[in-house]
Amino acid sequence: MENMQRPIKVLMLPWLAHGHISPFLELAKRLSTRNFHIHLCSTPVNLSSIKPKISDKYSSSIELVELHLPSLPDLPPHYHTTKGLPPHLMNTLKVAFDMASLGFSDIVKSLGPDLLICDLFQPWAAEVAKSHGLPTVVFFIVGARTISFMFHMIKNASSKFPFEAIRFHDYELAKIGKAADDSTARVKDEDRVLQSVERSSNFILLKTFREMDGKYMDYLSSLSGKKVLTVGPLVEDPDNMEDGDSIIEWLDKREQSSTIFVSFGSEYFLTEKEREEIAHGLELSNVNFIWVIRFPVGESIELEEALPKGFLERVRDRGLVIDGWAPQGKILEHPSIGGFVSHCGWGSLMESMKSGVPIIAMPMLHDQPLNARMVEEVGVGLEVKRNESGELERLEIGKVIKDVVVEKDGDSVRKKTKEMSDIIRNKGEEELDEVVDALVQLCARCTEQSTS
Repeated sequence: MENMQRPIKVLMLPWLAHGHISPFLELAKRLSTRNFHIHLCSTPVNLSSIKPKISDKYSSSIELVELHLPSLPDLPPHYHTTKGLPPHLMNTLKVAFDMASLGFSDIVKSLGPDLLICDLFQPWAAEVAKSHGLPTVVFFIVGARTISFMFHMIKNASSKFPFEAIRFHDYELAKIGKAADDSTARVKDEDRVLQSVERSSNFILLKTFREMDGKYMDYLSSLSGKKVLTVGPLVEDPDNMEDGDSIIEWLDKREQSSTIFVSFGSEYFLTEKEREEIAHGLELSNVNFIWVIRFPVGESIELEEALPKGFLERVRDRGLVIDGWAPQGKILEHPSIGGFVSHCGWGSLMESMKSGVPIIAMPMLHDQPLNARMVEEVGVGLEVKRNESGELERLEIGKVIKDVVVEKDGDSVRKKTKEMSDIIRNKGEEELDEVVDALVQLCARCTEQSTS
């Protein structure tokens, strides 16, 4: 690549969800310090939310590029994101994203990048890149367990997954089956993933690290026929997050490791029954807590009405309930935090492990149950077991919280989490070095082929 004298121009196209865009942005930041110039492409509504996260340090090396989806009757521009999107419109959003391929082709032609890094749901992006002579690399924002499990089910469905710790429970499989039956998708998600990998270069990127995911990376490589490279946990620097000073001041008054943080991500909304069981479970645990509750757009409920009668009054001396948003990274880094009740989104788990915070796993949907099994397999937390109907129960919630944060039985979990935090913090740049070398060589080969 001209001896790396000029920056390599990379066009990034993540799926239209914050949980996907955020790790793409973190990867962009790291590559931008290695002589890469990044064009991050998404819809205007998504870009408006991440623009504040690009500090002056990156303003000249990371550019935001608007991708406009076609106007569909049920999908106005403020729904060109999964955040706040009514669930019944998810397939419509995927259709609109597919229909944006022509506009994306114009963007590729205009920018003239050297390389495309894209997500798992848009195999058409690799086809567009190929038509312009560009190589494509697929970046999975999840761990190797989830992706290897998915590939196994696609390619070896008749045989058991070779690692017994990673599995779905019967009630989870029933929920997945029902969702598949109800789906009106033109292209199944697993087909999208398979096509994305098949159309990409000879390696794929994963947001993980070998010390935790090594055997699953190797199995994924054997299933996909691709080399698997890791980019590390890609945790956002908490110092770059919005403040939330009043929350930190509240935490400052609590003893070390005495408080749990409770949050289920930006795109899952608890049912009334779930809120009730979690509230009673928090009471039974007798542990200090910060609980972030979110409601769907246009359906906000007063906290007093959303929670069991008298709950807020009963826990006022040890509990802080927040409607909407809290600075998760800063909270997890606070010395008063001794546990994280999490839905097990991959990004949240990486944050928790880097901060050395044990996990109380409470998976809700998608790949989260597999991630919860990882939490227990690695030893960095415990999962709240559900009943045979797949429902949460307050006694179990309270017990697991106490086991992880207070009881002697939780010593091994707390020790293992500290060890994992040390591994993550001491990793350095060796993983990124390998990724950079692979990207540079890929672009060089493509240039040689185009000029020969």
